[in-house]
This record gives sequence, C-alpha cells and structure tokens, in this order.
Amino acid sequence: MRSIIFRSQLKAGLFVNGFNNFTSCSNNYKLRRNHTNAPSPLSILSEDEQFFKETVRKFSQDQIAPLIKKMDKEHKIDDELVKKLFENGFMGIEVDAEYGGSGSSFMSSTLTVEEIAKVDPSVSVLVDLQNTLGNNVLLKVGNKEQKEKYLPRLAQNTVSSFCLSEPSSGSDAFALKTTAKKDGDNYYINGTKMWISNSDIAGIFYVFANTDPLKGHKGVTCFIVEREQEGFTVAKKEDKLGMRASGTCVLHFDNVKVHKDNIVGKIGEGYKIAITFLNEGRIGIGAQMVGIAQGSLDHTIPYTLERKQFGSRIFDFQSMQHQIARAVTEVETARLLVYNTARLVDAGLPFIKEAAMAKYYASEVAGKVTSVCIDWMGGIGFTTDYPQEKFYRDCKVGPIYEGTTNMQLSTIAKFIKKEYE
Repeated sequence: MRSIIFRSQLKAGLFVNGFNNFTSCSNNYKLRRNHTNAPSPLSILSEDEQFFKETVRKFSQDQIAPLIKKMDKEHKIDDELVKKLFENGFMGIEVDAEYGGSGSSFMSSTLTVEEIAKVDPSVSVLVDLQNTLGNNVLLKVGNKEQKEKYLPRLAQNTVSSFCLSEPSSGSDAFALKTTAKKDGDNYYINGTKMWISNSDIAGIFYVFANTDPLKGHKGVTCFIVEREQEGFTVAKKEDKLGMRASGTCVLHFDNVKVHKDNIVGKIGEGYKIAITFLNEGRIGIGAQMVGIAQGSLDHTIPYTLERKQFGSRIFDFQSMQHQIARAVTEVETARLLVYNTARLVDAGLPFIKEAAMAKYYASEVAGKVTSVCIDWMGGIGFTTDYPQEKFYRDCKVGPIYEGTTNMQLSTIAKFIKKEYE
C-alpha cells in the first residue's frame, strides 16, 4: 500500500512540477527502495498477519455481530459461536500444526484480539485468554506428555481458564489461601477462586495452589484440573457492568484429587509461570482496549459525517474536528505501543515494561474515547440502540483486570528507576 501511494505522488509531481522534479523524486524513491535492510514500520504486517487480520474481520462481522445483543442479554457466549471460533483456528493461533493449531505468531494473536474487540469485546476476552494464557502455558512450560494430551483439545474444542485470583488475593496475587496437600503420587486441592474468566464454559483449568504455605509465594504450584473432576465446582457467575457475555465465576475445590503428572513446570514454580504469562496477557488486554476504542470510533465518526445541526454536518465544526483528531491520534498511539510490545515478544526480547505501558495507556485511551463517542452521538448515544454504550461499559474493566493501572505504573516506575540508577 505504501508503494502504491508513493507512486501516485510521483505521478502528481510529473504533471504539477515538471520532469526535473519528477526525476529528483524518482531518484529519492530508488534510494529508499535500496534500503532493504531497514526495519519495517510497526503497522506493516506480514502476509500471515494480514491474512489473520482480514479473516478475523470478516468472521467478526458475519458471525459475531448478529449475536452481540443476545449474548450480552443472556450473559453467555453462544455455544455455536464458540465452535466456529475453534473451527476457524482462532483458539489455537500459536499452537503448532502437529497439535491441530495454526502455528502462527504472538502478533497474529494480538491482531485477532484487536479485530474481535472492535465488534464484541466479550468474545475477545475468550480468544485472548485462550491464546495468551491457556495455550501458551503448555506450549512454553508443559512437558511432552502434557502437550500431547491437552494441546490438541485446546486448539480444537476445549476452552481453558487461568485460576489465580481469590476472594482475599487480588493485586497481591500470591497471597493465596488455596492449598494442595501431597499424598503419595496425588495432591488434594482445597480452596476458592474468584473472578475467573471463561470458567463458565472451560473444560481445562490451570489452578494455582500452595503446596507449602510456609514458603509463601515460593510454594505456589500450577496444576491442571479438568472440569468433571470430583470435588470441583463452578459456582456463581458474576453479574457485571460490562463484558457481560464473558463468564466470570467463583470456583470451589473440595479435596480435588490431582495426579503429580498434572503439575505444570515444577513444584514451587507457579509464581514464575503466573508472572510470565500475565505479562504476555497484558499485551492482549492492550489489544482488546485498542479494538474497543477503534470500534467505538468506527461506529461514531460516520454519524458525525451524516448528522446535521445549524445547516452543517457535525464533523465540519472545527471544535469537533479537533476532538476527533485528538481521539484518533491517541488510539493510534496506543496501537503502536501494543504492536511494538507484541513484536518484542516474537523477537524473544525483554518486554515487561512495554507490556505494562501498553496495557495502562490503551486502557486509559479506551475509557476516554468511548466516553467522548457517546458525547458526539448526543442523546441516542445514551441509549442501548447503538453500540457506543456497550463499548463504554466493556472498557471499564481494562484498568482493573490482569493487573490494575496502579500496578502497571509501579512496574513502569521500577524499570525507570533501574535505568537511571
């Protein structure tokens, strides 16, 4: 696309400024083309990434959009839609083809989450957590037997859930009360988890429990628990302000028996697993917030180009143009933060500070942009007849889950301090 635009500029230069100017521009163009080793702009996508983006966009419009109001009202993602997400490869994006996945990149996962969030953020939660947490835990930490047993299911038909938070454990994620007591080759898990996303429809659960409470967070271990196991109960579903179709439940564990083979990683390494994958998960939340903000703009700006007041389109008032320009710029800034961090992950480079920045800033932008979109719509923006109010409700969780805004700012500050000391 960039070369097409540039060629059109060259053509304009030929007619307006004469042949000499055209020759000069052409030489500059050749010089630019010779810099083949120059890094690509963040927004330039590979063929694989572009394929995912376009495929997800069409799928979202055709398959998700007609179900939005129904799912929001029923507080549940449609069962047939979940099947279609698996069938189209959106639930196993980074899973190797040998396990039934798409074998693509973290950036492709990020783009998928963004595109779905433009249409229905609740569905983007499902896809985000499945890819950035559920699948990646096994891909990067699971042993060969666990991968062979669970990855084909995770890629093709089974939703997963990441079970860390508890009633008394929020930002202090490792103040866990859930325990796992060893008895021979088995462990018995007891406790309660809260605010667990995807748990209403999940079949595989990553449960973080303390095998040695005296060691504090160094006793935390990650176990794989299946839904049908005796003593495991998926209880109350929360009635939430936003993301209503995304199930968030309380889980109870009453002497749930788990064999040692279902330990992910090593005993006492659960806190490392949680930290590692929550950092990646925050990039997904950033992508989700960018999608929400962009989706709200996509539904609102056309309205400002049609709606007339005092004989002029709303968009044509300079004060409106400035507001819209500012909002679009902030969304693009958030998008670049998210894309840059996703690129760092794929390159195997450090990304923790950047992930915190992306999640923090994208969440702030989503809140601000969805709010002004309602303002621009006027009275109808305050009704449920238009999607702006749902985007506004859905983005409110951005500064809260997977690490609050204050936690992200603290993380960023730690890196700043280290850099300057």
